[in-house]
Amino acid sequence: MTFNRRLMLAVAAVALCGFAVEARADIKFGMAVVPYAPFTEKDPSGKWVGWEMDLMDAVCAQMKEKCEVVEVAWDGIIPALQAKQIDVIWSSMSITKVRKEKIDFTTWYYNTRSAVIGSKTGDLDISPEHLKGKTLGVQVATTHQNYAKTFYTPAGVTVKEYQTQDEANNDLAAGRLDYVQADSSALKDFLRTDQGAACCEFKDLAPEDPDIFGPVGGGLRKEDTELKAKFDTAINELTKSGEIRKITDKYEKLKEELVIPQ
Repeated sequence: MTFNRRLMLAVAAVALCGFAVEARADIKFGMAVVPYAPFTEKDPSGKWVGWEMDLMDAVCAQMKEKCEVVEVAWDGIIPALQAKQIDVIWSSMSITKVRKEKIDFTTWYYNTRSAVIGSKTGDLDISPEHLKGKTLGVQVATTHQNYAKTFYTPAGVTVKEYQTQDEANNDLAAGRLDYVQADSSALKDFLRTDQGAACCEFKDLAPEDPDIFGPVGGGLRKEDTELKAKFDTAINELTKSGEIRKITDKYEKLKEELVIPQ
């Protein structure tokens, strides 16, 4: 075989490889680096597991795409999406009016109410006026922080912000907080732990506010309309087939708590 012939074959092979990579591009799923059980957490081997991870696997299989998890700090996850470090935010992000000014979302795939827990006092009143003078912990850059700043701060409640939900829960258990606000499903998961059961009790659900709270979906760049269509089709197909219900049924503690599309 002549040198020119070998060179032409090599160039052709590289071109074919390039085409294969382009046609089979990975989708990078942005995941908040801190756990958010039972939706996302790491098992002892360091693998991400949980309800949202199972749904991710099902969505990727439905789309016939190879997917990759990229860990991102929660308060930098939207900038990471806009900078194209990730392709979709897949980290229990609520669809809100404020966020939709910056990014778009897939169709929603679960919903859960905001709630408040606190130390075991038997006092279940969480009205802003009743909590005056108390300290409430929230995770930064969440709908719960927005709600607390809107309703609790003006009533004289001290709102303390945390980078992770675990940090807020730990401070509550240690007596450094009076209350914590977050998704009810995540808080009830904490109350099932030895630490949570020993210190704290479920107080009440926060009043619904459509301007602040919304269901959870995957965050996308506004210009990625084709990718959004693929995600929406996959989620809708998994809903029709009952696969999302099957995934939820694997998590006993989510069966009654989680609202999923029907």
